[in-house]
Amino acid sequence: METAASSTSSRCRYSYEEYKETADWLLAQTEQRPKVAIICGSGLGGLADLLGDKQVFKYEEIPHFPTSTVPGHAGQLVFGTLQGRECVCMQGRFHFYEGYDIHTVTYPVRVFSLLGVETVIVTNAAGGLNGSYNVGDVMLIKDHINMPGFAGQNPLSGHNDNRFGDRFPCMSDAYDRKLMALAKQTAEEQGCGSFLQEGVYCMLAGPSYETIAECRLLQMLGADAVGMSTVPEVVVARHCGLRVLGLSLITNKVVTDYDSPEKANHEEVLETTQRRTQDLQRLVSHLVTKI
Repeated sequence: METAASSTSSRCRYSYEEYKETADWLLAQTEQRPKVAIICGSGLGGLADLLGDKQVFKYEEIPHFPTSTVPGHAGQLVFGTLQGRECVCMQGRFHFYEGYDIHTVTYPVRVFSLLGVETVIVTNAAGGLNGSYNVGDVMLIKDHINMPGFAGQNPLSGHNDNRFGDRFPCMSDAYDRKLMALAKQTAEEQGCGSFLQEGVYCMLAGPSYETIAECRLLQMLGADAVGMSTVPEVVVARHCGLRVLGLSLITNKVVTDYDSPEKANHEEVLETTQRRTQDLQRLVSHLVTKI
């Protein structure tokens, strides 16, 4: 017999009505109806600065919205236009390591779906596992490895609301191939082709950086870059039927040698994103016009 406690634990934290309340509040506050949402990773919030006709909403002002606590994440939702196309940007995302559960981490994605968004561009800062990658490269995510998912931390666990999507969504096409082709074409046109890579992103929960043994294991598994975000949002986006493009900025090379004096640190991540920000902004803003 199911107890009240087991019933609660098997239920998603948020109801459809709560997601809709957030979306309806935003729709009432702005006349913009974006079809593209951009989730900005660590230090990449400058993408939102490109928007024209901006309307900015602090996360704490938005009903049911979580708040971001990480340096490099401004914590605001920005509506506006990129090259004439209406977009919404998350300047700051949510992470496991902030203490949020998986449903809170992914809350904005279902809100985007109810706003009428059709395409999500996810960006992140990541460590390079692939030995051929250089610091400052941009990796198009062609696939991912969901390590928290292996441990049962999947944002689709619990009750499934068919108004969002099917119980068992396919993930073999998580990253839209047509969008990837558009991104490659745009990168060549904007002079970004020389530092554009394509590979597999692996998510760990963080906040500690990876050990040497863990990095070697991830390389054996076929991962090209590693980070602490993105995958839960992608899973929920695909569950909602949204198209996804993923971009990882390689901010550091992971340490795989026990004799190496190198150490991963968040300051290095933010410094690298500052150096590559203009290139990424140019790539994304021109890409949006083609979607």
